[in-house]
Amino acid sequence: MTSALAIEADQIAAIREFNRFYTARLGLLRKRHLDGDFSLTEARILYEIGSSPGLTARALCSTLQLDPGYISRTLATLATRKLIRQAPSKQDGRERLLKLSASGQITMAKLNRQSESQIRQLLSSIAPADRGALVQSLVQARAILSPKNEPPIQILRVTEASQAVLQLLQEYYEAVHVVQRDNPQKIQAILQARASGLWVATLAGKAVGCVVLRELPYIPHAAECKRLYVQPQARGRGIAEKLMDSLEDLAHSQGVEFIYLDSYGDLKTAIALYRKRGYEECERYNDNPQATIFLRKGISKPVSK
Repeated sequence: MTSALAIEADQIAAIREFNRFYTARLGLLRKRHLDGDFSLTEARILYEIGSSPGLTARALCSTLQLDPGYISRTLATLATRKLIRQAPSKQDGRERLLKLSASGQITMAKLNRQSESQIRQLLSSIAPADRGALVQSLVQARAILSPKNEPPIQILRVTEASQAVLQLLQEYYEAVHVVQRDNPQKIQAILQARASGLWVATLAGKAVGCVVLRELPYIPHAAECKRLYVQPQARGRGIAEKLMDSLEDLAHSQGVEFIYLDSYGDLKTAIALYRKRGYEECERYNDNPQATIFLRKGISKPVSK
C-alpha cells in the first residue's frame, strides 16, 4: 500500500511540475493573453464563437466547463465592446445565438495571427524530429485525458424527410443564415435519387448532426456535399468526420468521381475540415449567392475502416 501511495505521489508531483512548466512557457500566467487586450478566457470564447457561428451560451459552458454566471458576465463584456452579437434562437426563445461582429472578426483574425506566431517561434527552437514527437505526445495526452464513457455515436442514412430531420436542417439554416433552403419535397427527392443521400448523427439516441449528398446532373459523374452540421454541444467528438466518411463511401459506391461543395469565409472550422480531407479549390460551379469558396475532391476508394 505504501508503495502504491508513493507511486501516486510521484505521479501527482510530476504532473504539477509539468503544469508549472508549460503555463509559464506558453505565457498563460500573464494578465493578458498574448500581451493583448483580452484575458485567456475572453480570447478562447471569441475563438469558439468565431469557429462555430450560432453557438449558444449553454454550449460554451459545456465546451469550456465554466460556470454559467461567469460565461454570462464575459459575454456581456464582449457585447459591450461590440465584438459579439446575440440573437434569439427560433427553436428555443430562452437561448441566444452568438456570432462575431465585423469588429470581432477582425479582432479574432489578429489573435489567430499572434497565436500562430507564438507557436511558430516556440517550434523554431525545436529540431524537426522532436517536433513530430512533441505533437504525437500531445495527441496521446489528449486521448488519455478524454472521457472514456462518452455516449455512443451512430451515423444513420435516412430514407424519409421526417419532422426530426427537417427540424435539424432548419436549425442548420438558422445557424449559418442559409438563403437557398430545401423544402420537404426537395429533401424527399434527394433521398430517393440514386447517388444522393442524407445522414443523421445520433448521440445517445438524439439527433445532433447531419449531412446531405446530392447528384449534380450538369457535371458528369459528380455529386455535391451540402448541409454538414453538428450541434454545438456535440462538437469535439469527430462526428463531422464520421458523417463525411459515410457520404464519401456512398459516392464511391455509386461511381461518383468528384464531390463538390461550397462555403463562405466565416465557416473556418468546416473549411479546415474539408481541406484536411483533401478538398481543393475549384471554379464556381453553382449560383449560390452566399458562397465565396468552392472546393472539390476526387473519390477513388471508400474511406470507412
